[in-house]
Amino acid sequence: MSGLKYGVYQVGSKYTFKYSVYATGKRTKLVSFWHDVPLSLSQDLWSFVAEISKGSCAKMEVATDEPLTPIKQDLTRGGALRFYPSRIHWNYGMLPQTWEDPAHQWPGLPGLSGDGDPLDVIEIGRKRCKIGGVYTVKVLGAFALIDDGEVDWKILAIRCDDEAADLLNDVHDVEVVFPGELKRIHDWFRDYKVPDGKPRNAYGFQGKAQDAATAKHVIKQAHELYKNSRIQNVR
Repeated sequence: MSGLKYGVYQVGSKYTFKYSVYATGKRTKLVSFWHDVPLSLSQDLWSFVAEISKGSCAKMEVATDEPLTPIKQDLTRGGALRFYPSRIHWNYGMLPQTWEDPAHQWPGLPGLSGDGDPLDVIEIGRKRCKIGGVYTVKVLGAFALIDDGEVDWKILAIRCDDEAADLLNDVHDVEVVFPGELKRIHDWFRDYKVPDGKPRNAYGFQGKAQDAATAKHVIKQAHELYKNSRIQNVR
């Protein structure tokens, strides 16, 4: 159940300004990772769009302000291609048709609103995802990262075709199957900007990973915020 329903069309070479990865649908028609890939495949299965393969350090993300929202390498404030100071240890990406509305304040996080992007996903499986791959995942929990005063939820998930998937149903299972993994995730996202001279990121809820039920509520809320916006009409 890899969920690889969509193909990819690549423009340019990796680590260049021209590099773009587009999603393709039927008859290789170009479609949007953000707007055209469905969010929910069933009550408990979700679509995960991989933007960064585990073991990589190039910061790739869906270009939400471009037609067809291709995956491109992010830029620094100085206009250079952006790289993490160290390699990321998980597959990283987003949930389609979700949006962290900057005007929406999340319950339990007073005074903090969304970062204006789709929900981020940390996929903790042992298989390496391909950039632009669309995979079926189980949601396990979430961290409420606070980045530059904005809420930047990190949804924890695992691919359904991972060998450990049947053992994982909630955040407490992660510590049993992968001891220390939650702390590694917490610390990496807290500290990854420090080598660039920036302060540590903070967390809501005392830095504790929230359970699967909370994560699914966040997803459904972000999906409603997406549907109630005009974002989906921009192609």
